[in-house]
Amino acid sequence: MPEFKVDRDVIQYYEKIETESDRLEKGTARLEGERTREILRRHLPAPPARILDAGGGPGAYAFWLAGRSYEVHLLDVVPRHIEQAKERDKDGILKSAEVGDARTLDFETHSMDAVLLMGPLYHLQERPDRIAALEESLRVLKPGGVLICAAISRFASFMDGMKQGYLFNPEFARIVLKDLNEGRHENPDMDPRYFTTACFHRPEEFEEEITAAGFDLVRTIGLEGPAWLLGKFDELWADEAKRKDLLAFLKLVETEPSLIGVSAHILSVAKAP
Repeated sequence: MPEFKVDRDVIQYYEKIETESDRLEKGTARLEGERTREILRRHLPAPPARILDAGGGPGAYAFWLAGRSYEVHLLDVVPRHIEQAKERDKDGILKSAEVGDARTLDFETHSMDAVLLMGPLYHLQERPDRIAALEESLRVLKPGGVLICAAISRFASFMDGMKQGYLFNPEFARIVLKDLNEGRHENPDMDPRYFTTACFHRPEEFEEEITAAGFDLVRTIGLEGPAWLLGKFDELWADEAKRKDLLAFLKLVETEPSLIGVSAHILSVAKAP
């Protein structure tokens, strides 16, 4: 298999920040996690299907799926993530957890019922690398197998900058301009508030890459919709009735083309022919 370059900025960023599982328990990331789990429940085959979580970090979704009786294989390019997963997996519920690259999967052809690409496609800045990751996912999927993959919206840093007040910081404004014009997110000063090296997609660009790799697109979903921009989010989320209503409304508009790009994250569901 060919060898691919791994961006050291991405590795260093994830070596330093809090774990993904912790992040998904705070602020609007709770909405991201809840919506992702709901979409996985809706679109994944029934357990004990065999799932590859490629680029799955320390296993925020891998452990949840394994707890639902799936056979889960976790792969991530960041060594710290796999160390964290192995430390957590005291009961051995993951089938495997290994350091690896989504562009060169060490799994047999047609061996998986589903593949998750919940991070690689927005950390690979070059289109050929993203296509390589998608083609590898297609290779290991059984015919009819399910791909669920994530992108970050082209407009995410602009909207987050308005919400957080970063937009009027000249350093961040330069980052946002490049995001909007090119979809290439770069943080040269490595300020942890401003994320790390990434590709930010328009919804139609994301769909085109998925189909170019050979998948049949099922649907594209705005994960958080506009709700991640809400003020007093913690107060709303703590109210069970309001939380339930919010999730119902987001599901209602999740595939509305004019709203998908407002979401911080975009999920696409596709199938192997």
